[in-house]
Amino acid sequence: MEHINTFLEGFANILSGYVLVALVLAVGILLTIKLKWIQIFRLPKALKYMVKNEDGGQGDVSSFGALCTALSATIGTGNIVGVATAVSQGGPGALFWMTVASFFGLATKYTEGMLAVKYRVFSKSGAQGGPFFYIENGMGKKWKWLAVLFAVFGVTAGLFGIGTITQISGITTAAGDFFDPDKAHIAFSLAGRPYSCAVVISGALVTVSAAVVLIGGVKRIAKFSEFVVPFMAGIYLTACTVIICSRIVELPSAVMMIVKAAFDPKAVTGGAVGSVMIAVQKGIARGIFSNESGLGSAPIAIASAKSKDHVRQGLVAMTGTYDTMIICALTGLAIVMTGTWNKGLEGVEITAQAFRIGLPFIPAISALLLMISLSFFAFTSILGWNYYSERCLQYLIGEKPTALKIYKWAYILIVFIGPYLTVSFVWKIADICSALMALPNLVGLLALSGFAAKETSEYFKKDKIQDAENAPRKVVRY
Repeated sequence: MEHINTFLEGFANILSGYVLVALVLAVGILLTIKLKWIQIFRLPKALKYMVKNEDGGQGDVSSFGALCTALSATIGTGNIVGVATAVSQGGPGALFWMTVASFFGLATKYTEGMLAVKYRVFSKSGAQGGPFFYIENGMGKKWKWLAVLFAVFGVTAGLFGIGTITQISGITTAAGDFFDPDKAHIAFSLAGRPYSCAVVISGALVTVSAAVVLIGGVKRIAKFSEFVVPFMAGIYLTACTVIICSRIVELPSAVMMIVKAAFDPKAVTGGAVGSVMIAVQKGIARGIFSNESGLGSAPIAIASAKSKDHVRQGLVAMTGTYDTMIICALTGLAIVMTGTWNKGLEGVEITAQAFRIGLPFIPAISALLLMISLSFFAFTSILGWNYYSERCLQYLIGEKPTALKIYKWAYILIVFIGPYLTVSFVWKIADICSALMALPNLVGLLALSGFAAKETSEYFKKDKIQDAENAPRKVVRY
């Protein structure tokens, strides 16, 4: 097991190291420039479209429902556990680089969503779209091999990385820490590692619950996500805001620490954390995992929206990164301001300790609040990623209901065994899967960046003319 772990660590460092970091940032910066800083200047219109569904249009779910389905997969352990892991391994400066990656990722997420709707197809099972279709149909049939690669990596990521293991591991770890922190009630041990009854029971409950929802398909997932995601995000953001406000006098120094550590980690950490490049790598790698911009996953859900215009739906898709960007920033600030990032803790324990210290409740209530938030976020991610990976498989094998049903049950089985893998092992798999998915998608975005810029420019020219025609005219009286 030690040799496997060492191999995975080296492989993950290569894949999610400097090359991927440079590619993700380069694509985000390029798209930001070509789209004329769309994440800033078109934000008001994006927010307007987010809350106002289109009338008519083909698709399986509402525009907001498609966004919530994408968010259900995006807002998960990456926002709670991933941020904590990045700050503990890369220092507070990792939060700065995570924010930078998220900002430029806004333009990336817009482009992904816009292209997904533009090049989607319709079949018996409904609307289908994502990188595999905009690579094949946008770049041309000769690039289908690249689309196939993305789909293969998407199935792998859903089954063995982001969709199953990392999410269920976060839920059961939080449940174990809350219900049995001293591990007094051990169900069994595996490879010398004890697992409490709380971990076993919570893992089984999540698996059964996931199976019930997943059998209903995308419409049930969307309906569940439309209710749960906004509600739980609101509760979690309120808790983080309370922590920050209760220590508001420390906020300026915390921000200064984050900025300083981004460029000189050792000056803040005392040598406990390594170079600037480690902070950059950990921050951006976790940024990719938390907001999924450039990964190519979210456009698979966005393609199911009932929408008549691909640019409009791209703007809606972009708002999803703003949501995750805010959640990650507040989580990171709470961790830095409470000082739990350098206490030798791991994963969710870092955020849990920040909640215990920072919230004005007894520790048990604070821990319960985090456990509930993490459980719902991670649970919806399990649902969303099943939809992503199933669509990837459908692209590869076609309309084969029996095969897709077998895959769904295999996915549920992986969820069940996920809690019994170590945290470090889990995150290495997630990093590898993320990188493998991102590479084909980034190539597609680069190739279609000119088309995206042209379509966006034409849309806003027409939109400007329409706004002028609909504007109330001043009546001149003589």
